[in-house]
Amino acid sequence: MLAVLALAEFLGMSPWLLVGAVSDQLSLTPGNVAWLQALVQVGFVAGSLVASTLNLPDLVPARFYLAGCAIVVAGVNALPVLHPGLELLLVSRFLIGFFLAGVYPPAMKMTATWFKSGRGLAIGVLVAGLIAGKSMPFLIRSLGLEKWDQMILASSAGAALAGVLVMIAYRDGPHAFPRRRFSWGLVPSILAHRPTRLAIGGYLGHMWELYAMWTWIPFFLAASSASTLGPGRVKAFASAAIAMGALGSIWGGWLADRRGRVFVVNLSMALSGACALVVGFLFHESLALLLPLVLIWGFFVVSDSAQFSSMVTVVAPPDSVGTALTLQTSLGYLISMSTIHLVPKIVEGPGWPWAFCLLSLGPALGIVAIRRFTMSQSAPQPSIPSSQSGSAT
Repeated sequence: MLAVLALAEFLGMSPWLLVGAVSDQLSLTPGNVAWLQALVQVGFVAGSLVASTLNLPDLVPARFYLAGCAIVVAGVNALPVLHPGLELLLVSRFLIGFFLAGVYPPAMKMTATWFKSGRGLAIGVLVAGLIAGKSMPFLIRSLGLEKWDQMILASSAGAALAGVLVMIAYRDGPHAFPRRRFSWGLVPSILAHRPTRLAIGGYLGHMWELYAMWTWIPFFLAASSASTLGPGRVKAFASAAIAMGALGSIWGGWLADRRGRVFVVNLSMALSGACALVVGFLFHESLALLLPLVLIWGFFVVSDSAQFSSMVTVVAPPDSVGTALTLQTSLGYLISMSTIHLVPKIVEGPGWPWAFCLLSLGPALGIVAIRRFTMSQSAPQPSIPSSQSGSAT
């Protein structure tokens, strides 16, 4: 079942970063790319909130829910092929994010039904499939075989196949996952709950860096190395930099099961933040230094991602876990929009070194939050009053 879900994520998530891989063929400016990528983030937040508010993951059987959303993603991703133009592309990107909210989060819940021991590694493998899928458009473009419309249609075919695969092959496991409904009334109380607030704060530091790195590292490599490597090799290396996160995710899950989540997230943020501080200053410098550092950054920038959600499920009051997870995801993807837009603006001014230095602030503040989170675990915390629990179970 883990193989089924990981393959479905690999196939279904390829539309996420697709616009960056074909931006040259569509003559998109960095500003266009920033808006198009940010709209996926906004759509994902909107889809998560709608699904959680309506309690769709509990009302609709998991395999039908994921499969249906993946097939809809396939359709909305193909819209720009039917009617090329920036306006429809903008609509398409928002809808892609909206319905991908029914492809990724439910898969984590579905994986959890099959694992008690080794759950960290299992989630890491699932996220690895997702990351590898996001990197594929750049790898395919590096081969010089696909035009933008063929790329979009191939990505849509992958998403549709993901839906069919889950529909046919997936069954829930023996470890039922508790219902965790979303309630707006719980949000203030969750933010007042110190351990949950600090765990979410660490995740926000992680997300400040992650999607801006994934969005702009292909453009950084093209600007720094295209004359030396050539366009095809630049895209291949960009794909490798993103795909390294798949290995990082598996490593993070494996290590979390042995050393704990806090150790993994602190180590990952320290190393990815250090890479962000240094890599921009290697612009137009030796490729022998730049390329390995970019791969290391790609490995650690996402190796901690799955562990933040696990931390929230452990520390949040039981009747508030669903709301806490939705709040964490929504805030994280919204904050990622900030750096997606800020990076190209800083590149136009001080340049790439300072744009990537900006990204290092996220991991630094994330480590501060997680250190305080660790200290908070030894102090008694007030629980959320039952009168504020709304309809959460």
